[in-house]
Amino acid sequence: MPERLAVRAEAARLQALFVAQGAQVVETSILQPAEVLLDLYGEDIRGRAYVTSDALRGEQMLRPDFTVPVVQMHMAHGAEPARYTYSGEVFRRQELDEDRANEYLQVGYEVFDRDNPAAADAEVFSLISNALAGLPLRAATGDIGILMAAVEGLDTTARRKAALRRHIWRPRRFRALIDRYSGRAEMPVSRKALISSENPMGAAGPVIGLRSPEEVAERIATLREDALAPPISAGEVELLDAILSVRESAPNALEMLRDIAVDMPSINVAVTRLAERMEAMDARGVNVQTLDFEASYGRSSMEYYDGFVFGFYAENRADLPPIASGGRYDALTRQLGQGAEIPAVGGVIRPGLVVELGGVP
Repeated sequence: MPERLAVRAEAARLQALFVAQGAQVVETSILQPAEVLLDLYGEDIRGRAYVTSDALRGEQMLRPDFTVPVVQMHMAHGAEPARYTYSGEVFRRQELDEDRANEYLQVGYEVFDRDNPAAADAEVFSLISNALAGLPLRAATGDIGILMAAVEGLDTTARRKAALRRHIWRPRRFRALIDRYSGRAEMPVSRKALISSENPMGAAGPVIGLRSPEEVAERIATLREDALAPPISAGEVELLDAILSVRESAPNALEMLRDIAVDMPSINVAVTRLAERMEAMDARGVNVQTLDFEASYGRSSMEYYDGFVFGFYAENRADLPPIASGGRYDALTRQLGQGAEIPAVGGVIRPGLVVELGGVP
């Protein structure tokens, strides 16, 4: 009981800091419609969330995080610009690690502001950093937008680009696709036989499962189209690998990415955003000279992040998850905005972990 009270007190302290910055306190339901999250992330989310259902409301999930319901609320009723804060429990299944909590408090801060995204990124990062000042933490940063821009600039088909974008958050699958599209990996013999057959439906055997013959035929046509597409060049693969290998202090990373952009101009805009963000962070007192930047960071986070991403980690407690994390999710506002959109960025802190580390001095 004393520890639970301490966690609640820490959550109240954090939320008061966010309110002092002009954030409006909001609440969201603990039970969230599962359909929205499944549409956004596919069936993968089932492995990380508690799902229930009833005849009237259909499938529901215990709230896995706050960002999606806060975005829905803002896109339906919010004014511009807007800042929100929230505090409450989230629920995550932990079937592979019984020591990790499956229910814990989050306190968050979200900014919806289209005027200056770089300044908003710096605002969220510096506010969370200041709220945790005094704890032995290491900050990590990245930018999913750079890799997304690199994929968009590849000289390949729109269908291949879409597949790569979809799997950015699944590094092993992403690498397998790059190997296949570049010709480094052989097509499976069964697939090669299927698309080369004059009667692929007959070669596939009897129709079973839930897909109709028309859907199967469409899939075979897609595979045939992909087989005829020229491979992604070795040079482009090398540039992608160069981006993914960037792991440096922010200033050095910026120079490395600028060098890569000479041969891959599609990332120029994203690299410029990184430079603008660093300037905005510096203006807020963040020491960007020693700030870690990793181009592949955030690829195991929530899939709605599409730009700046960050996390704060306990330096001497590798067993702990991030004490705080967050990032930019502009595309999510487009998906949930029914035609409207607004740049948005936010972050969350786990007050229970702050207490476990001894609390902010």
